[in-house]
Amino acid sequence: MSDLFEAAGLTPEAPRPLADRLRPQSLDEVVGQEHLLGPGGPIRRMAEAHRLSSMILWGPPGTGKTTIARLLAREAGYEFQQLSAVFSGVADLKKAFEAARMRRAAGHATLLFVDEIHRFNRAQQDGFLPFVEEGTVTLVGATTENPSFELNGALLSRCQVYVLRRLDEAALESLLAKAEAHEQRSLPLDAAAREAMIAMADGDGRYLLTLAETLFNIGVAAPLDPAGLGQVLQRRSPAYDKDREEHYNLISALHKSVRGSDPDAALYWLARMLEGGEDPLFIARRLVRMAVEDIGEADPLSLLLTTAAKDAYDFLGSPEGELALAQACVHMAAAPKSTAVYKAFGAARRMARETGSLTPPAHIRNAPTRLMKQLGYGKGYQYDPDTEEGFSGQNYFPDGVPRQTFYAPKGEGAEARVRERLDRWAQMRARKGANDESGGDG
Repeated sequence: MSDLFEAAGLTPEAPRPLADRLRPQSLDEVVGQEHLLGPGGPIRRMAEAHRLSSMILWGPPGTGKTTIARLLAREAGYEFQQLSAVFSGVADLKKAFEAARMRRAAGHATLLFVDEIHRFNRAQQDGFLPFVEEGTVTLVGATTENPSFELNGALLSRCQVYVLRRLDEAALESLLAKAEAHEQRSLPLDAAAREAMIAMADGDGRYLLTLAETLFNIGVAAPLDPAGLGQVLQRRSPAYDKDREEHYNLISALHKSVRGSDPDAALYWLARMLEGGEDPLFIARRLVRMAVEDIGEADPLSLLLTTAAKDAYDFLGSPEGELALAQACVHMAAAPKSTAVYKAFGAARRMARETGSLTPPAHIRNAPTRLMKQLGYGKGYQYDPDTEEGFSGQNYFPDGVPRQTFYAPKGEGAEARVRERLDRWAQMRARKGANDESGGDG
């Protein structure tokens, strides 16, 4: 047997999946990527000029990456050669480069399409560099992962990166219409079920056509409603990979929604992460971070509530414990926000690094031994709760270091009262300092 298709029994006469039978035959037939392939689009311009640059096609599954690469080679007059990073190794790369070199010597250009290019390790990716640099091949890599995380900088500097969009409802509807025209019959769905099936595909055109093919094959007598459709077909799992870019995109969206005081958006992103299989304790840790980073003293209850939500999830598990995370999420989104503590601690750490090992002033040093008392440790210390106003105004910074103000509350929520107290204490401290300098008793 001469190739993998024959080995799998997929001879030219074998039935082909509907998605393959409906594969576009020109760039004009590709749907959903008009920003790249429409009039004036960058890939369209390259195809029309018959001069291709190496590129990385980055986008979700089922958006046309392989199809675009094939059509580019055809329309630009390049020889198309395909490798999969899942099944190929160094030996396959060497064969591909040698074949491309021979074609070049005969005056023919090669488009080398590498599917799942992010699966090649760093050394294998470096192997492309000289052949791309000298023009032996025009590389078109396809990836579902963020190239800036998964591909070498040297390779990226030699390639354009084009982002393919998930297919919108209009693009998916056009695929269904094309499938019905090809099959010469309508899908057995009512209007609501048709919308539900498009939603099931979650922007993946190939998956939508697979669903359509299933419906054509099972021979439904009467049109299905959404409930009937759900019994026949399985909803596609949301695009979510817990250790890759979508993981960070969604937790960022959740964090920024809470920070932006939008409880509805925050609940949506929380639900998206949980539906995608995210570890609820990872979310709980981020909620605690939000409480101390974005809310702080404006609503001290947020820290207590987020740690309690973590404990509640530990105690209840899923799905009941997830409600505690939702409660904490809504509370913080609706709470006043302040980064005053966050900024103050950062400034204090910078000063601590700059001042080194300065010791505390003698009056606030601990004096557990007679020698330490003789050396003046603790001398003159005033116990604030015992003073008339509950505030002594003493200096607590190292000797010789001017007093610093790190914490500047905004005056939002509970911090409004904190600010009032700090302002009053600052005035009392200033009066005490003036009295000490004049030698008066106030």
